[in-house]
Amino acid sequence: MGGIISFIGFTLPSVIILMVFSALFINNDSSLTWIQGLKLVAVAIVAQAIIGMGKKLTNTKSTITLALFVLILSLTIDNLYIQVIALSITGIYGLIFLKETSTDINNLRVKTFKLPKMLGFISISLFFLLLIVLPIVSSMTNNLWLRMFDSFYRSGSLVFGGGHVVLPLLENEFVPQGLISPDSFITGYAAAQAVPGPLFTFSSYIGMSIEGIGGGVLATIAIFLPAFLLLFGVLPFWDDIKSNTYAEGFLKGISAGVVGILIAAFYNPIWASTIKSELDFVLASSLFVFLVYYKLPSWSIVLIGIIIGIMFY
Repeated sequence: MGGIISFIGFTLPSVIILMVFSALFINNDSSLTWIQGLKLVAVAIVAQAIIGMGKKLTNTKSTITLALFVLILSLTIDNLYIQVIALSITGIYGLIFLKETSTDINNLRVKTFKLPKMLGFISISLFFLLLIVLPIVSSMTNNLWLRMFDSFYRSGSLVFGGGHVVLPLLENEFVPQGLISPDSFITGYAAAQAVPGPLFTFSSYIGMSIEGIGGGVLATIAIFLPAFLLLFGVLPFWDDIKSNTYAEGFLKGISAGVVGILIAAFYNPIWASTIKSELDFVLASSLFVFLVYYKLPSWSIVLIGIIIGIMFY
C-alpha cells in the first residue's frame, strides 16, 4: 500500500499538469511560435539521451551492431510491429551470445517482502497474456479505446534502458495512424521535461489529446500497468533471476536495440520536422550545449526554448 501511495504522489502532479497543457494546446493555434522552441528543446534532450544511453548500453562491438541493426529496420520497414520484432531478435541474440555474469547484479540485494511465488506467477502470466491478447482483440473490434489501451500497454512493456525509450514507441503507435500530429507529439514530449515525475506521464498528454480526460486516465493506467505486473512477478523470484546469465544477456540485447529505436525516432520525426534551416540547427545546438556542458536542468532548457521560439519565430 505504501508503494502505491508513493507512486500516486510521485506521478499525479505530472499527470495533471500534462493533461492541462494538452487541453490548452488543443484549444490554441498550433502555429504559435513558442511551439517551435519546444521542438528545438526536444532535439537537444533526445540527443543527450542517445549519447548517455549509448555510452551505457552500446559499449561493445556486439551491442553497437545490434543498435545499428534495429536502427536500419526502424527506418526502412514501415510496420506497426517492427519495433517489437526487432527487439525480440536482439533479445534472443543477447540470450545466446551476451550471457555474461555481472557482479553488479549478483551482489544486488532486493527486499522481496516475502511475496508468495503464486502471486509472481499470476502477475507474469497476466503480463504476457495482455501483451499477446490485446493486439488481437483490438484489431478485431477496431474500438479506439481498446486500441489506445493496447498501444500504451505495449509501449510500457517494451521500455528498457531508460524513460526516453518511450518516445519512439509511442510515436510509432500514434503518429503514423494520425491520432496525434507530429508537432503536437514533439511539443508534448518537450513539455514533459519541465514537470516533476516520471517521463511515462507523457502518455497522459497523448491520451488527453486523443480522447479528453478519459483518454488521459486510460493512457496513464495502461502504460504503468506492465511495470506493476513485472514488479510483482519478478520480486518473488529475484534470488533466482539475478544470477541467471541468460536473463541478463536477454536484457543486454534488448537494451542495445532500444538505442537504435531512439536514434530512429530522433531522425524522424524529431529532427526531420524541426531542423529545417541553419537557424534551427544553431538554436538546437545551443540548447544542447546548455544541457550537456553547462548542466542546466531540463525545466530551464524548456523555458529557454519557449523564449527562443517567441524571439526568433
